[in-house]
Amino acid sequence: MNKIVTLAGDGIGPEIMAAGLSVLKAASKNTTFTYEIDPRDFGGIAIDHFGNPLPEETLNAAKQADAILLAAIGHPKYNNAPVRPEQGLLALRKALGLYANVRPLKIHKKLQNLSPIRNVENVDFVVIRELTGGIYFGKHELNADNAIDINEYSADEIRRIIRFAFETARGRDKRVTSVDKQNVLATSKLWHKIADEIAQEYPDVQLEHQLVDSCAMLLITHPQKFDVIVTENLFGDILTDEASSLAGTLGVMPSSSHGDQGVSLYEPIHGSAPDIEGKGIANPVSMVLSIAMMLRESFHEIALAERIENAVEQAFSKDIFTQDLGGKATTAEMTAAIIDHL
Repeated sequence: MNKIVTLAGDGIGPEIMAAGLSVLKAASKNTTFTYEIDPRDFGGIAIDHFGNPLPEETLNAAKQADAILLAAIGHPKYNNAPVRPEQGLLALRKALGLYANVRPLKIHKKLQNLSPIRNVENVDFVVIRELTGGIYFGKHELNADNAIDINEYSADEIRRIIRFAFETARGRDKRVTSVDKQNVLATSKLWHKIADEIAQEYPDVQLEHQLVDSCAMLLITHPQKFDVIVTENLFGDILTDEASSLAGTLGVMPSSSHGDQGVSLYEPIHGSAPDIEGKGIANPVSMVLSIAMMLRESFHEIALAERIENAVEQAFSKDIFTQDLGGKATTAEMTAAIIDHL
């Protein structure tokens, strides 16, 4: 029996989590895939109940799980609070060693008209972002007249994320784009050097380097050129948000986070959308596709994952869209349409 810890979190999180689990239940019916759900408080709701966005009970359950599903985290009511929900996510990533964030971007044909960019046909790439190092986890010092943020990477941290990217590329089009700012930053010079070294271990995979500003431009002007992009934490945070804009909506974008061993985490890339909380109009597709990623990457249930992804495509092909996609379907109606097409 596979144990899945669910972290519904804040805002629309509980709504899309319920929708995603409904699809999982329907898809796995009459199959050999069995699972149990262990729901836990996380984020803002955990602050309300425990004073901590990542309670010890939640962390212990996550460590013992076979996979973790996170729906959404964050809420404006904590903006000026001493403890914010997002701190729980950083702590969870660090505690579980989730160093590799995977964000695929494949634009559904029926959604191409939503993109603000004209040239989005045949876009299919994945961004691998280093998740537990860099400036987000360095020293931070804020004074009255100056501030300091330390960006630090070890060679081992860089090697493992670069290798992860090359292994990912072997299952795709065998092309890796390593993104850095080596013309200015010492950490990027080290990153660039190690990427070249790791490339020697993968003669079947092509490596190219891009400066981060050049990559940002090419994501808009020629997104088809990319297969696997790998980069450090800060650059990855920015580039993945830019890349998501190519699809015209965050509502269909899944992601996963992995460590060297142990449990992996799956989540939509969008936020908690508190402005539509409780209205029943949230788009559940990113949650549903995150569950498909979980089935493929943690449980190796390839056919089951493809069945769910195909059902989403079929729902779109019948012009069933939530409001963020220009349609009128509610969360429940979108979920029912996906289940109908399984």
